[in-house]
Amino acid sequence: MISRSNFGKTADGQAVALYTLTNAKGAVAKITTFGGIVTELHVADKSGQKGDVVLGFSTLDGYLKGHPYFGVIAGRVANRIAKGKFTLDGKTYTLAVNNKPNHLHGGDKGFDKKVWKATVVRRKDGPALQLTYTSPDGEEGYPGALTSKVTYILTDENVLRIEYVATTTKATPINLTNHSYFNLAGKGLILDHELTMNCARYTPVDDTSIPTGELAPVAGSAMDFIQPHKLGERLESVGKDPTGYDHNYVVDGGGKKKLVKCASVFEATSGRTMDVYTDQPGVQLYTGNFLDGTVVGKGGWKYVKNSALCLETQHYPDSINQKNFPSVVLRPGQNYKTATEYRFGARK
Repeated sequence: MISRSNFGKTADGQAVALYTLTNAKGAVAKITTFGGIVTELHVADKSGQKGDVVLGFSTLDGYLKGHPYFGVIAGRVANRIAKGKFTLDGKTYTLAVNNKPNHLHGGDKGFDKKVWKATVVRRKDGPALQLTYTSPDGEEGYPGALTSKVTYILTDENVLRIEYVATTTKATPINLTNHSYFNLAGKGLILDHELTMNCARYTPVDDTSIPTGELAPVAGSAMDFIQPHKLGERLESVGKDPTGYDHNYVVDGGGKKKLVKCASVFEATSGRTMDVYTDQPGVQLYTGNFLDGTVVGKGGWKYVKNSALCLETQHYPDSINQKNFPSVVLRPGQNYKTATEYRFGARK
C-alpha cells in the first residue's frame, strides 16, 4: 500500500525520500519529502489503463535545478503579496520580492524547497502520508514559528485528499495549497480539456496580478465556466502576458469549513474526469502560460505553454493587505485546518 525509497540529497546534504502510495484499485501517487511534491499520479482512463496525470521530473535533480512549482506545497503564503509587504497588529513586515514587484508562494526558499519529515499514518480510507515542517520565527520575513502538517491520502475511491493543519507562536498569515499541474490525457496540451467551475465571481487583478479588491461577476465573459467550456475556446480573449488564465475564482459556498465542489475537468480522449472539492474560499485557475519548452520533464516531454492546468485551492491573493477579503491571519492558540480533494474517475 505504501513504500519508501531514496530520492537523493539536497545541495546541503539532506536526504530526500520518495513515498509510493498505492490504493486498492491500483491508483498510484508518488510524493517526495522535498517540498511535499506530488511527482506522479497514476489513475485509470475509460479503458482501465493507468496513466500519469501530473507534470514533474523522474529525479530529484530536476526539482533542485528550479521549476515552476510542479506539485509542491506552496507556503507559508501561497500566491502573491503586493510589493512584499504587509502590516499585522501595527507592525510592518518585509518579504522577498521574488515575482517582481511582488512576493510569491512564500519567498526565495518557501515550503516548496524544504525537506519535510514524513510519517506513514493509518487510515481506513487508503494509504496516507503525513509531512511535517516547522518554519522558524522570521523565516522569509514571516513572524512566528509555524508548525505545519500536510497529510496526503490516496483513498480506495481514487481520491487524492490533502489535509492541512498548522499552529503558530505569533500572529502570522498562512495560505497553504498544492500546486500540481494536471494533464488528464497524460500528454499534449490541455486546450481541449473541458472545465466547469462553481464560481459566479472572480477577483480581477492589476498589471502585476494583484487583486483590485473587486469581486466581479463572470457572467458573459471569457472567465465564465459555470457551464462547461473547453479551456482553449476563449483563452486568447482572456488577455494577460502571456495570454491565458491565471485568475482566482470565488468558490460558491466556499470558506465555510465544509467541502464543496469548486471545479470539474473532463478530457474526452482518455475519458478521465477530475472533480475538485474544497473548504477554501477561492481557487486559482492557471493554464501553464509561462511554460515555454525549456523545462524537460518525465519521458523527455518538453513542457510548452498550455501543457497543463492548475486548480490551486486557496484564500484570495494578497488577502493580508485586503480587509474585505477573508482573513488569512492565524494566531497563537488557534488551529489552521483545511482540506481539498481531487476526485478522479472516467466516462466513455
